[in-house]
Amino acid sequence: MTLQHPPRTAVRLSSTTWRARAARGLPDDVRGPAVDPAALGVGQVHLGIGAFHRAHQAVCTEDAAAATGETGWGLLGVTQRSPRVAEQLRPQDGLYGVLTVGADRTSLRVVGSVRDVAYPGRDTARVLDTIAAPTTHVVSLTVTEKGYRRRADGGLDVDAPDVAADLAAARDELRGPSEAAARTPIGMLVRGLVRRHRTSPAPLTVVCCDNLTDNGAVLAGLVVRALAAVPGSDDVAAWVATSVRFPATMVDRIVPATTDAHRAEAAGLLGLHDEALVVGEPFFQWVIEDDFAGPRPAWERAGATLTGDVAPFERAKLRILNATHSALAYHGALRGHATIAEAVADPDLEALARALVDEDVLPTLVAPPGTDLGAYRDEVLHRFANPRTGHTTVQVAMDGSQKLPVRLLGTVADRLAAGAVPHAAARAFAGWVAYVRAATAGDLVVAGRPVTLDDPLAGVLADAVAGPDPVGRVFALRDVVPEPVASSTAFRDAVTAALRDLTPAPAAP
Repeated sequence: MTLQHPPRTAVRLSSTTWRARAARGLPDDVRGPAVDPAALGVGQVHLGIGAFHRAHQAVCTEDAAAATGETGWGLLGVTQRSPRVAEQLRPQDGLYGVLTVGADRTSLRVVGSVRDVAYPGRDTARVLDTIAAPTTHVVSLTVTEKGYRRRADGGLDVDAPDVAADLAAARDELRGPSEAAARTPIGMLVRGLVRRHRTSPAPLTVVCCDNLTDNGAVLAGLVVRALAAVPGSDDVAAWVATSVRFPATMVDRIVPATTDAHRAEAAGLLGLHDEALVVGEPFFQWVIEDDFAGPRPAWERAGATLTGDVAPFERAKLRILNATHSALAYHGALRGHATIAEAVADPDLEALARALVDEDVLPTLVAPPGTDLGAYRDEVLHRFANPRTGHTTVQVAMDGSQKLPVRLLGTVADRLAAGAVPHAAARAFAGWVAYVRAATAGDLVVAGRPVTLDDPLAGVLADAVAGPDPVGRVFALRDVVPEPVASSTAFRDAVTAALRDLTPAPAAP
């Protein structure tokens, strides 16, 4: 049965209704903003203000401001493809709830660190002015792997129409304000840097929070490549090299899609209707390279880890958590499991996840300081088993062509270089190939609903898996499988053997 949207509470969350609600007293499991939202000035611009940022960095930034008493760390959030988040948050004066769902306890927190939300389709000028403002010290991003518009070799795709349009606007920006709407996050960032250099070239820190290996250096390289494609930007590039820092980061919190059931639960706790509600698990982690160009929030006072080397944390998270998440998503969907919790409760899939980590991933890792990787593996699987998050297999399965090279195939390359054939990783990769084949053929049904492939290379992948040798044809895609992996006959044979054992769950009669 399809769950209908619950009846709305008569009163919607806003600064006025929140104050009235708080004045009546709050339940033990509800708390309000850690700072006075009205007292906050904007000091940070965030590109990609989706659910993850609102449940993760925005909360940490608010707690950091509360810990120090600073009032300059309000956020201007920037949407990507639609004005939806702006339309959710603006009527609520930027307030929204974070519903934290543990296995046996639920709590709600109202967050006030987001001071406004801009939509590039109509607010590009405002975003650029805010990035350029000397009171802005940090620009951060959560735009997903595909949001960076990279080519197969990792470089910026300067020939993509949207990127090319943004770079043309950046060229115009060298002479004065451009009125063109930004089309891509990287274009918005580069245009903002050009405007900042032209108007008030104060130092700036750009914090990438997406699942890219060495994400700070990757983003810095994309900015350098973009500026190289903008005639006359040499002075801007020189300023970026000396005054803009790109620290690496690692972020971790499971943030599932908000459902009607979550909204009803939050309304019951809060007594107000919240259009912008987000949901998160109790776990939170943020590791940040201590490399900043100027002031920053005291994130370490709010639970973040500041370190000189993010790489061991990042690699452990990508290869243990993200790789097993993907493996459970593909294999779980093929077995008809709707959620990651259902998938990890399947003994066969739980065994696959453990084998992937123990046999293939752990030999490639150096433990971060103070970390027991075996205990971390167990913690990850325990988090996945939390049924309250409702993280769906189909949601996690999105964009596999972008995710698996980072999450899984680096492990494969390292094991092959060490002379080992990673059979558990081969089973995980075969799950993706089988998922692609079933989804593109119309044979995949999860929770009674047909599943289509959601991937930026969907058409290319559909052609690859339709032939008689789907593994060989997928291995030929250099946008997905790097040469050291693709050239391994032993690994290709292992994936082919694993694929024979995989078929999707039959459709319900």
